[in-house]
Amino acid sequence: MRYAASFVVATALLAASNAALAFDQNHSLWDALLKRHVLVAQNGSSSRVDYAGFHAEQSALQVYLDGLSAVTQSEYRGWTREQQLAFLINSYNAFTVELVLTRYPDLKSIKDLGSLLQSPWKKEFFVLLGAKRSLDDVEHGLIRAPGAFDEPRIHFALNCASIGCPMLRDSPYVAERLDSQLEDSVRRFLGDRSRNRYEPASAELKVSRIFDWYKADFEQGKRGTSSVLQFLARYADLLADSLAARASVREARAQIRYLDYDWTLNDAKR
Repeated sequence: MRYAASFVVATALLAASNAALAFDQNHSLWDALLKRHVLVAQNGSSSRVDYAGFHAEQSALQVYLDGLSAVTQSEYRGWTREQQLAFLINSYNAFTVELVLTRYPDLKSIKDLGSLLQSPWKKEFFVLLGAKRSLDDVEHGLIRAPGAFDEPRIHFALNCASIGCPMLRDSPYVAERLDSQLEDSVRRFLGDRSRNRYEPASAELKVSRIFDWYKADFEQGKRGTSSVLQFLARYADLLADSLAARASVREARAQIRYLDYDWTLNDAKR
């Protein structure tokens, strides 16, 4: 009996080990596609996506998406927090590309894929962790679920296929570099003066509407901040030029004004 019990435990451990090795945590297939079809701007703060190139390699994209869909809840639960979050971010971005391809090149905005009754983000068109999902399910139901990750920087990692959105990186998010990648994505986005900037003449911080839509995340995140202004204060060097202007941002004395959001498709052809 003791031998049988030991055999069962050993078998269970081996099965768990094999399951952990089943999924490529480097997201190599996605990495290769991103490197071929994401064009990063010279200043590094934005990117355009070669959807025509993705369309030509749709079978390769599908292999990666099938791998994402094959991950089970039990396998996912056995991963580290960083592995889970990287998986969800990459899933959101990859399935967003797939959604765009369903009508590419005949669309000017991802919003064209929605209707009066349903936004494109609420369409359930893929399987993830054993359930039919929408992009909203991944973002709001899994990533932003209270107590799940509490990480406001994900808003600079998730790409909504629009010019106003933080860039799609030309490499995947991976667990061992996740913190530095998220921080780099914040800095790239905030370093783009067309979308975020301090204007000394009006003493205003003109920033992306992302900070308005997800204000609560920046107030409750685990980044040592309790407001949007305090979050932005950490990046004063990116938002302003002069010492006086940076001091105003750093001391959270500026007024915030939210800029219009550009929903134009982030297509490399544009």
